[in-house]
Amino acid sequence: MKLITAKSEKFLKKYLNNASPTGFEAPGQKLWLEYIKPYIDEWKIDNYGTVYGIINPEKEYTVVIEGHADEISWFVHHISDDGFIGVMRNGGSDQMIAPSKRVNIHTKNGYVRGVFGWPAIHTRKGKDANLAPTVENIFIDVGAEDKEEVEKMGIHVGCVITYVDEMEVLNKKYYVGKALDNKMGGFCIAEVARLIKENKIDLPYRLCIVNSVQEEIGLRGAQMIADTIKPNVAIVTDVTHDTHTPLVSIKKHGDVKAGNGPSVTYAPAVHNKLLGLITDTAEKHKIDIQREVASRSTGTDTDAFAYSNGGVPSALISLPLRYMHTTVEMAHKKDVEGVIKLIYETLMNIEDGHDFRYFS
Repeated sequence: MKLITAKSEKFLKKYLNNASPTGFEAPGQKLWLEYIKPYIDEWKIDNYGTVYGIINPEKEYTVVIEGHADEISWFVHHISDDGFIGVMRNGGSDQMIAPSKRVNIHTKNGYVRGVFGWPAIHTRKGKDANLAPTVENIFIDVGAEDKEEVEKMGIHVGCVITYVDEMEVLNKKYYVGKALDNKMGGFCIAEVARLIKENKIDLPYRLCIVNSVQEEIGLRGAQMIADTIKPNVAIVTDVTHDTHTPLVSIKKHGDVKAGNGPSVTYAPAVHNKLLGLITDTAEKHKIDIQREVASRSTGTDTDAFAYSNGGVPSALISLPLRYMHTTVEMAHKKDVEGVIKLIYETLMNIEDGHDFRYFS
C-alpha cells in the first residue's frame, strides 16, 4: 500500500505553494477538491468555503475525517503618506519573523509584491539598540513614493498579505515550507480517500472528508460544518509542536519528537472510547504513536466537532511540526505517512451504527 505516491507529492507541492489565507481559502480549496474528485462519490461546499467529499452518500451513519485549509496571514491595516503599509494579524502571525520577508499583497488585479522592511543594524543604536519587531512597528515596502501610488496599485485597507515561499524536501526526510499547518492535514485525509478508492474498500457508513476554513481565528469553519453534516463520529488531524528543537520546553509543551510518529491527545474533548480504538489500531498495525495532553481544550477543530450537535465522539491525531507559524515549518515524511495510515486503519475498525457511549 503506497501511502504517498509521486503524483500525490506533486499535488502536495502545488497545494502548499498556493496561498489560502484565513477567509480567502477558495483557490486552495479548488485545488484540493480537484485532487480528491476521483476518489469520492460527491462533494459539497458551504457558504464560507468549507469543502467536503463524500463516500457512500446514501448511508446514514456518518464519520468525518477533517483537517483545516487556512493559513496565517496579514491584513493591510493602514497606508502612510510616504507609501509604507502597516499591518494587522489574520490568525496567529508571528511578527518576530516578518522583517526581511518577501510578501504578496492580494488585490482584485492580482498580486503586488512587497517586503517587510527593517532598519539596518547600523542605525539601531542608543535607545534603539534592542529594537524588536512588534505588530505596531513592522511595515511593508512596495517601492512606492507615496500613498497615492500604493492605492494606484490596487492596494487598500483590507487586502490580505501572504509570505512568498515554496515547499522543498530537506535532507530527503522533511517537508519544509509555509502552511504545513494545516494543509498537510488536508493532504493526509485526501490520501486516505485515495487509498479507500484504490483498495476498493466498501465502507459500511457514510464518510465525509472535510477541509474546513477559518480554523486559525477560532475553529469557525468546523463549527459551521459540524452543524451541517451532523456526524456520528469525527477524527480530526492537525499539527502539534516538536518539542525537541532548541528553545522549546518539554515540561511546558510535552514530549513529542518529529520522526517518532503521529501524536494522539488526551483531553476532555477527546472521546475515550474513540481514542482507545485509535490506540488499539496503532498497536495492531505497528504504527508508532506518541501521546500528549491538553488540560482544557485541544485548541483544534476537535473541540468544535466534539461539542456540536449534543456531543459528537471526536479524537485528534496530530502531526509533529517544527517551527509552527513560520515560513519554514518542517514535518518528517515518516510522520506524514503515519498519520495517513493511522486514520485509514482506524476507519476500517468503525462499524455502521458504532455505539461509542460508555454504557447503554
